[in-house]
Amino acid sequence: MKIKITRLYGGFEDLPLPKYATEGSAGMDLFAAVNEPVEIASGAVVLVPTSIAISLEHGYECQVRSRSGLAVKNGVFALNSPGTIDSDYRGEIKIILANFSKEPFKIQRGDRIAQLIVARYEKIDWELVDELSVSERGEGGFGSTGIKN
Repeated sequence: MKIKITRLYGGFEDLPLPKYATEGSAGMDLFAAVNEPVEIASGAVVLVPTSIAISLEHGYECQVRSRSGLAVKNGVFALNSPGTIDSDYRGEIKIILANFSKEPFKIQRGDRIAQLIVARYEKIDWELVDELSVSERGEGGFGSTGIKN
């Protein structure tokens, strides 16, 4: 599948377009398009630009997700994850990053800051009914199936 992509700002042509790190990767790495380091203080939230915009076909979305290494090693997560980029959005993809560690963290130009996954979705229509069919689980949720086998 080919997806149209554009760079929004000059001066970031040296940064890669979103790309897969390995043959088996589901997510493409997104890169920070910043000229100066951006510090995320402990407990703070920042919006990091990527200088890219995309045009998806109807029936597809892009999901923005945290990078596991950034999360486990530095306590930095993409908030609203997975975030959705709708097929009709044409603005810049920006990443909401939050620092849950006790130390400040600096985002440098070209750092891999999140992952982007292209996914198909279905549009639905609701059918209002008086009651739902019975299932084995029923109304059990929030840990009702336990944590052990």
